[in-house]
Amino acid sequence: MEKLILEIEAYCASAGIKPQKLLRDAVGAGWGQWAAWKANQSSPTMAVVDRVRAHMAEGPPENYKNRKRRAAA
Repeated sequence: MEKLILEIEAYCASAGIKPQKLLRDAVGAGWGQWAAWKANQSSPTMAVVDRVRAHMAEGPPENYKNRKRRAAA
């Protein structure tokens, strides 16, 4: 889980967005989901991890704000 948190934080810092926005765009997560992950109160399923990583892989962070929001599946 620590590796995922670090990946998300690094991506979001490069993209100039908050991790909450990334999770919302990638998987339709609620705004409190990131805080719960960071506090170790919950953790994502592997399917959610795969979707978040796939979303980050769709393009470089510096172009994130120009991407269209993907519909939550």
